[in-house]
Parts: sequence; C-alpha cells; structure tokens
Amino acid sequence: MSQVIVEVENLNLSYKNLHAVQNVSFSVKSGEILAVIGQNGSGKTSTVECIEGLRKPDSGLIQVFRKDPWLHRSEVYKEMGVQLQEVEYPSKIKVEEQCKLFASFYERPADWNLLLTQMGLDKKRKCLIHKLSGGEKQRLSILLSLMGRPKLLVLDELTTGLDPEVRQNMWISFENIRKNGVAMIMVSHYLDEVEALADKILYLEKGKQLFFGTQQEFREYVKNRVSKDKWEENLSLEKLYLMIVPKTTGLTMEGIL
Repeated sequence: MSQVIVEVENLNLSYKNLHAVQNVSFSVKSGEILAVIGQNGSGKTSTVECIEGLRKPDSGLIQVFRKDPWLHRSEVYKEMGVQLQEVEYPSKIKVEEQCKLFASFYERPADWNLLLTQMGLDKKRKCLIHKLSGGEKQRLSILLSLMGRPKLLVLDELTTGLDPEVRQNMWISFENIRKNGVAMIMVSHYLDEVEALADKILYLEKGKQLFFGTQQEFREYVKNRVSKDKWEENLSLEKLYLMIVPKTTGLTMEGIL
C-alpha cells in the first residue's frame, strides 16, 4: 500500500511584502509523480524549497517522511535526492571526483560507475565539470540526485538542455524508478514532459493554488473554465494549459524598426 511521503497543508511564505506562496496544500505518495506547473513567479520554486528545508514557511504544515524538513533537514536528506536546474561546481573538479565525493556522503551509495554509463557520461569521467556541455551537466546533476538511493526525488526542470532522444530515454528511466516506489516532485515548463510522467498536477498562479489533482481532473478543470465554442476533445496538456494561463505580451517589431 502506498504511503504518504510528502504532506503540505496551508503553506504560506512571504518575502517582505510579496506573498510568494498562499494557502497551498497537497500530498505525494510513494511511487507517485507530482508535477508543479505555472508561470515564472507563480511560487513553484518557493514551494519546493520549503519541502527541501531550504526555507522556513511563515505558516502551515510540511511533513516529509513524517518530519519537518526545516527542523530535520539532515535526516530528511538521507532519503531525498535533489536535482537542481543550475549548480555551481568547484572549477577544478572532475566528473569522477564529484561522483566519489557524493558517494562518500551515503552509507549505501548507488553504483555511480553504472550510472555514468547509463547517463552517457562514461567517456567524460576524467573531464573537468566546467568543460561539460549544458546537457551533460544536466545529466550529471540527475546522476548525483540518485546517488543516495532516494525514496523522494525533487527535480527542477528535469530535461532542460537535453536533446529529444536523451529526453525520451530520461522519461523511461524515471518511469522505471517510480515503479520501484520512489516518489517524485518535478517542476517543469515542458508540458509534454508533464503529460508523459505526472500522476498529479499542482497548478500555481501568483502564489495561489488553482488546481491539484490528476491529469483527467485537470482536463475537467479547464473544460469548466472555457467557453464551449473553444473546447475540443483530446487536447494536449500544453494546449489545455495555454487556454487558462494568463496571457503575456509578445515581442513586436515596433521597438526594433
């Protein structure tokens, strides 16, 4: 039976006068993938940083493995893997040195040599990390997040910078990882990725939670908010999202010509 890995109730977080997160509530069970979506500035990163124990909420309840991640971050991190979109590595460290360093943090680390091969980085083991391409750094970041054999993975823009074939292979890999009971929270702007992987969706707008539920429930949510003449069956998740997300002003030529 699936157990609740992450539970969030009425989460609130402000930066001075900015209400970054307002009354957000959701849960993630073992073997479940939650996608957090919304425009830039919607509160996605702030919400995830509270789960990671990097920020202390103003109010609300957060439990990760039944512990408060702000008070018990070191204990929570023993079973949590975090993949970040942007990571700063020491300038002179090589790929295999970074892998060995991360492996030393855990009593029973994953086989990083095998992971290097599976991530297509085996030939880069002697390479300085700062000389890797953007996509290679992304794959290394994912590899390091798996080093502790986590029961919860937090993924920020999982496949940014990866070519289409590698993206597809990455989706298959994470689908297999999920089947072993690992829970995942993924922040993504790629709605095809969300559609391929997510069991549930958390949709935020300007810090407020507008939706939490399954993909089918999200479809019904959108259907109830658009006029009948605009509705079509079997729309992709990206097209559904674009039907309700606040419109932004596109680039015009007036300021260029």
